[in-house]
Amino acid sequence: MLVAQVGSVLAVVAVLAALAAAVLAVVRLRARRGIATAMQRATYDVLHTAALAAEPLRGGLSPTSAGKAARHLRALVGAAGLTIADGDRCLAFDGRGGHHSEQFTAAATRALDTHRSVILAAADLPCDRVDCVVRGAVVAPLSGPDGRAAAALVAVADDHPAPGLVQATLETARWAATQIALAELESSRERLARAEVRALRAQISPHFIYNALTAIASFVRTDPERARELILEFAEFTRYSFRAHGDFTTLAEELRSIDRYLTIERARFGDRLQVRLQIAPEVLPVGLPFLCLQPLVENAVRHGLSRKPGVGMVSIEARDAGAECHITVEDDGVGMDPEVFAAGGPETDDGQHVGLANVDERLRSVFGDHFGLVVETAPGAGTKVSMRVPKFHPGVRA
Repeated sequence: MLVAQVGSVLAVVAVLAALAAAVLAVVRLRARRGIATAMQRATYDVLHTAALAAEPLRGGLSPTSAGKAARHLRALVGAAGLTIADGDRCLAFDGRGGHHSEQFTAAATRALDTHRSVILAAADLPCDRVDCVVRGAVVAPLSGPDGRAAAALVAVADDHPAPGLVQATLETARWAATQIALAELESSRERLARAEVRALRAQISPHFIYNALTAIASFVRTDPERARELILEFAEFTRYSFRAHGDFTTLAEELRSIDRYLTIERARFGDRLQVRLQIAPEVLPVGLPFLCLQPLVENAVRHGLSRKPGVGMVSIEARDAGAECHITVEDDGVGMDPEVFAAGGPETDDGQHVGLANVDERLRSVFGDHFGLVVETAPGAGTKVSMRVPKFHPGVRA
């Protein structure tokens, strides 16, 4: 009986020891995964708060974005209150001291006019409220790289502004101005991309429309039905190319327009122009910038095959590559000098470089600098142009 009791006690002790070891292992694992020191924790908190403030600021400075960023900017500065004001009004306020908004706006106007920060003492902020805690403020213009500023950051102090608050406000204002400048840069890139699409549309008209109409005219008497079909294809092609809405399209729509283009070109070249398509059905709905594939095919026909004696082949391939779609346009034509595509390389007289550079810039503008065109070519060796397109990307909707 005693032996049985001893055995039960030992079993309980063994279970408790196992539980203690498991708890200790979990505690050690969590400590290893966590932030070990107070300095590391403080660094994480600052970076996290800065990221929260950066997101609305990267959308441009407005009352809405300023309102979303003010709370996080106040946390970065460590002020009792914080105002973002332009020369006319207070865009946003967080914390204490909101009843001084007119005085803060006037101080922001002075800082913007002089391009210098302003320190406000209690005498500069008279107030009749007995419960007012405002004893000073630091006003720092949000100056961009060019020195211009459209707004100012006002950090409210419940005591005379200490040197630490002054320095924190100036550094935070400099950082916030950088985020706003990046937003303006992104907006400029988007405007440039739209302008380049308009330029690309203008480039279509001179050389292609004349050749297309000439080819159609050659069938008017000999094959009226064929001429009618070509006119319809030409009308649909121009309707798509000159449409007035949407910066993006689907791969399926772009390929449909390319098919119309090649139908017209085959009417010109006859059996000299051969086309090979290899398209994965999974990538047909992928969104991509409008008119980014058609110029590559046009370049292959116009510059690669039209100068080649005999039969030429244009191959278009779109492959499913996980999170991306890989597209290549290749021809076995006369090829080109690789120096044309080098940084700062000269443009050719017939616009050969212009169309490819246009597409490359728009791809980088939309998807990032690592999504530009890859061109493989040499005189007499044909040309292969490749691009990678993410299947899903924020803001890309056909």
